[in-house]
Amino acid sequence: MKVGLSTYSLLNDLNSGEMTVLDVIDWIAANGGEHMEMVPYGYTVEDNHDLADAIRERAASAGIELSNYSLPANFVQETEEAFEEEIARVKRHVDVVHRMGVKHMRHDVTAFTLPKEKMTITWFEENLPLMVKGSQIIADYAAQFGITTTIENHGFSVQASDRVQRVLHAVDRPNFKTTLDIGNFMCVDENPIIGVMKNLPYASLVHFKDFYFRSYDEHPGEGEWFTTAYGNFLRGAIVGQGDIPIRKIVKLIKDSGYDGNITVEFEGMEECKSASKIAMNNLRRFWEEA
Repeated sequence: MKVGLSTYSLLNDLNSGEMTVLDVIDWIAANGGEHMEMVPYGYTVEDNHDLADAIRERAASAGIELSNYSLPANFVQETEEAFEEEIARVKRHVDVVHRMGVKHMRHDVTAFTLPKEKMTITWFEENLPLMVKGSQIIADYAAQFGITTTIENHGFSVQASDRVQRVLHAVDRPNFKTTLDIGNFMCVDENPIIGVMKNLPYASLVHFKDFYFRSYDEHPGEGEWFTTAYGNFLRGAIVGQGDIPIRKIVKLIKDSGYDGNITVEFEGMEECKSASKIAMNNLRRFWEEA
C-alpha cells in the first residue's frame, strides 16, 4: 500500500499562485507521500506538453509516482457530432497521460452538475447506452498504451455503487475498472461502508476523503456545505476527523487484500497543506493499526 495525494487537495494554493504543480510534487515528497494523482484544475497539461514533460521529469527526480490522472467527461450529448467531439477531447487527454508515462486514469461519463430530474434511475437507464459506448471507445483507445481507464462513483447520476457496477459490467473491458472513492457514496445518501463493500472487488485505485454530515432538517449554518441528492448536508473534512467511519473502511480494504495506491483527497475549509499532511499521516496510521 502506498499513500499519495491528489493535486486537488492543494487547489487553493494552486489557484492563488502560491504553488505550482511542480511545487506540489516537491511538497508531497517532503511530507511523506509516495505518489501523486493529477486533477487538472489550477493547471492543464492536455494543451501544455512542456508542462506535462516537466511534471514527468520532476516526479521522477523526486521519487514520486504519477499514479493517476482524473478528468471530467460527459458522453451524454444531444447530437452525434457533440458526442464525437467529446470522444476526441478525452482521447487527447489519453495521449498526454501516455506521454507522461501514467498507466491509470479516471473519466466521468456524465456532467457532474445535474438537475434533480437527471439524477433518477430512469434518466440513467435511458442514457446508459451513451455512457457505455463512450467508455468502450476510450478504454479500447487507451489499451494500446497499457492504460487502465476507470469510472469513479462521482457525479450524481453514476455515484451509487449499483450504478457504477451497471456501467462496469455493460462496458465489459479488461482495462476498465473503478476508482473507488470511499466518501462520494454519501453524496447520493448511500452508506459508505456498504458502497465500499459492494465495489471494492472492482477497484484499481482507492480515494480516501472525509465529510462532516448533518441531516436535512439540521441546517449547519455558514461554511462550505453542500447538499446531497436528498437534501442532507456535507462539508469536506480532514481524513479521520469527520463523520465517515474511516477506521472500519481501512480495515475492510486491508482485509480484502488490496495493496495498491491510496490517494488522499482534501476538500475542507482548513489550510490545505497542513490538512493534507495530517490526512496522509492519519491514513498511514490507520492502515498500520488495522
